[in-house]
Amino acid sequence: MWEYILLGIVQGIFEWIPVSSEGVLALVSKFLVEDLNPLDLAIFLHLGTMLAVLVYFYKDWIDLILTKDKDFFKFFVIVTIISGAIGYVFYQISGNIIMGSGLLFLMGIGLLFTSFVQGNKINIGINKKYSAIIVGVLQGLSAIPGVSRSGSTIFGLSFFEKDPETILKQSYLISVPVVLGSSLYLFIKNPTLASQGWIALLFSFVFGLISLKFILDWAKKINFSMFTLVFGIICLIGAMISFYFKL
Repeated sequence: MWEYILLGIVQGIFEWIPVSSEGVLALVSKFLVEDLNPLDLAIFLHLGTMLAVLVYFYKDWIDLILTKDKDFFKFFVIVTIISGAIGYVFYQISGNIIMGSGLLFLMGIGLLFTSFVQGNKINIGINKKYSAIIVGVLQGLSAIPGVSRSGSTIFGLSFFEKDPETILKQSYLISVPVVLGSSLYLFIKNPTLASQGWIALLFSFVFGLISLKFILDWAKKINFSMFTLVFGIICLIGAMISFYFKL
C-alpha cells in the first residue's frame, strides 16, 4: 500500500511544474509496482490532481459554466477541441522520447527568451486572437512522451498573459477536459486501474491541493520576467532528466 501512497504524493507535487509528471511517475512505479503499466498508472493518477483543480478553482468553474467571461469560455472550448484532437493522434503514434525531450528543451529556451524580452520591455507583437490555437496545439503536443503539459501551456500562455498567477490558473483549468478524457479512455482499456490505484488517487488529490496553493502563492510574489526565467530553467532540467532516464 505504501508504494501507491508514494506514487500519489509524487503526482501531487510534480503535476504543477514543467517536468513530465508522467515520466517521473513511470520511472518511480517501475521499481514499486510490477502488475500495472507504469505510463497508464501515471496518466490515471492525473484524475487526483484534476479533482484538486476542480476544488481549488471552484468559483472559476462556476463562472466558466455560467459563461460570465465569454472570452475565456471561447478560449477554453477552442483549446479543448484542438488539444484533444492533436493529443489523441500523438498518443496513438508517438513513442520517440528524444522528440519529447527535445520539444520540452525548446520550450525551456522559449521561456528564457520570453524572460529576456519582458525584462528588457521588448514587444513581440503576437496577436492575442491566435492564443487559443497556439495553446491548444502546445497542449496537444504534451501527449508525446517526455513533454510536460504544464510546461507547454505555460510557454504558450506567456506570450499573451503577463500575470504569473493568471498564466498558472489558466494552464491548470484547461488541463481538466484533456485529463478527464485520457483517464476515461484508460479506464475503459484497463478497468483494474481504479481498484488497484484508488489510494494513490486519494494522495495525489490531497498533495495536489497543498502544492497547488504553494505554487500559486509563490506566483503572486514575483514579476513575470522572473516567473518565466524560473520555469524556463525547470523545463531545461526536466528535458535533460527525461532524456537521461528515457522517461
